Amino acid sequence: MKITICGSVKFADKLVEIYHQLKVLGHEPMMHDEMFGIADGTAKEIIEGLTTNHAAIKRKYGFIKWWHDCIKSGDAILVCNFDKNGIANYVGGNTLMEIGFAHVNDKKIFLLNPIPQEVSYTTEIEAMVDNIIEGDLNKIE
Repeated sequence: MKITICGSVKFADKLVEIYHQLKVLGHEPMMHDEMFGIADGTAKEIIEGLTTNHAAIKRKYGFIKWWHDCIKSGDAILVCNFDKNGIANYVGGNTLMEIGFAHVNDKKIFLLNPIPQEVSYTTEIEAMVDNIIEGDLNKIE
């Protein structure tokens, strides 16, 4: 299955790890190439820009449009929602948009961890997510 990996750039190292795990399981994971450089520290301009002007980096590298197009070309998305900013299983604004992109394009939506309860858009996530896999990538089918 062609699976677009979505989640906070803060967890680039975990997203890369999941990318490799999905390959081992026989899937075709898809993720922006820059995520690998963010994870290993070689994408210095992006890493610095994420702390100084996150929006400008998103625009310069076309991250939002890239993920939209990637989601449209795949079969599913895997939302990697980890604890962030004191919120369990956090789903941020960009990731919420990516869930929406997948939903309106009839793609399967897998959530790695339970739906966050401390965000104002919990019901929107509930309305769109197909499967919560409780951290078990083997449940993706």
